Amino acid sequence: MGRSRPWTMAMVGALAVSACSSKGGGRAASGGATALDGAAGAAGTPGGNGEVPPTNGCGGNGQMSGADAGDGTMTVTLLGTGSPIPASDRFGNSTLVEAAGLRLVFDIGRGAPIRLWQKQISLGSISAHFLTHLHSDHVNGLPDLWSSGWIQTPFGSRKTPFVIFGPAGTEAMMANLWNAFSEDRRIRLADEMNPIEGIEYEAHDVDPGVVYCQNGVTVSTFDVDHGELVKPARGYKITYRAHTVVISGDTRYSTNVEQAAHNADLLIHEVAMIPTALIDQYPAYAAILAHHISPEDAGRLFAAAQPKLAVYSHIVLSGLPSAGIPFPTPADVLAATRTTYSGPVIVGTDLAAFRIDDTGVSMVGGNGGNGGNGGNGGNGGSTGGTGAGGASSP
Repeated sequence: MGRSRPWTMAMVGALAVSACSSKGGGRAASGGATALDGAAGAAGTPGGNGEVPPTNGCGGNGQMSGADAGDGTMTVTLLGTGSPIPASDRFGNSTLVEAAGLRLVFDIGRGAPIRLWQKQISLGSISAHFLTHLHSDHVNGLPDLWSSGWIQTPFGSRKTPFVIFGPAGTEAMMANLWNAFSEDRRIRLADEMNPIEGIEYEAHDVDPGVVYCQNGVTVSTFDVDHGELVKPARGYKITYRAHTVVISGDTRYSTNVEQAAHNADLLIHEVAMIPTALIDQYPAYAAILAHHISPEDAGRLFAAAQPKLAVYSHIVLSGLPSAGIPFPTPADVLAATRTTYSGPVIVGTDLAAFRIDDTGVSMVGGNGGNGGNGGNGGNGGSTGGTGAGGASSP
């Protein structure tokens, strides 16, 4: 992807002007080829029956399967478990999956770069990025991760194009960001001499099916139900050896999530609780609630899918204490879930992390989340233990 070449001040100056003024200059084409001259490569064309051709999947345009260099484990970290609420304890929705030497980020909500650096993970070290849909709370950390990751310091240091997959509109969004950040790019090219490859991008609009395959890790995407007008909206399934992680994305009850998560090691699922009193005062909350799953319906889905562990993230808990309407609590979410599900489930917290290996799923970092009977909670707890933790509502 990246290129090494000697640079002169004249070359940098000329490139800076070109990169600033050209709509396509300096970006990586959606087909995978890098285009400094603004010539975009052809994007992949979806095949029939919702299948994605090799251009967007394993074996095409740099998507080489590669040798499995890992130890068979997966680590999943909740970078952000929140919603559009600007809460300090729950940052915007984002999940990090690490396996076989790869770092994959799913959704890039508010503060995701901050959480990465809290873990001392440089922003430029992410192998690929994936979006479930283009609501602002899932992408408003993207410009920060992309641009700050280019700065050649320990927290950035990206030297190859920013690789991103998402539903239709992802390529256009990245093209617009390329234009929006033209002045930043011009200055840093001339002033800091950052490598142009590190700010280039490789964007892919992808349809349901396999979209990424590296080092024995396969990522596929599937449609979910986030409402009639929020389409496309997707979930993701990440498979490595015999282990599977499923991320629901924003959705109501979706049989696609249920099927993808059948016997999965870890199911990360959204949830929403909004008091009736708040909906009465602010009718907009009715539409918000209608686009998300209730704890009771989530419990029904967990009971059908039977994952080894279900974890709530993208937790929509709305309240207005100044009007006497308290926020629902994680305990409230668990109590409602328990009316339809008795298996392992916790309410996730930012930076909670899980290790998946042949022995099962265990907590390896973070605050531990809030577990219920049969849930998983506390630092280092294993699946099936008694939950504990101190997640607070937004």
